[in-house]
Amino acid sequence: MDARAIIGWNLRELRVSQGLSQERLALAAGIDRAYIGRVERGSENVTIATLEAVAQVLKVPVAALLTEPDQGAPQPAPLRAGRRPKAAGTLPPRKA
Repeated sequence: MDARAIIGWNLRELRVSQGLSQERLALAAGIDRAYIGRVERGSENVTIATLEAVAQVLKVPVAALLTEPDQGAPQPAPLRAGRRPKAAGTLPPRKA
């Protein structure tokens, strides 16, 4: 597995495990959402500064993005599509 694929694999694994969408991660890291998608697909060369920004948002060391996954590990699952349901009692009261 090449370095870009390893970074993409780890990025997706960490992002999904924390329940972050590509959009929320990108916003928090100050980068474009489409860029996150390209990194996850392994089609983008990532700078160290970008790795640091993403690692900081994910609260992991940069090394966590560079560690090769175990041989035969399953592909990271995608984050469930759609918006999360709002918690009960968080909607504003209706006007009569």
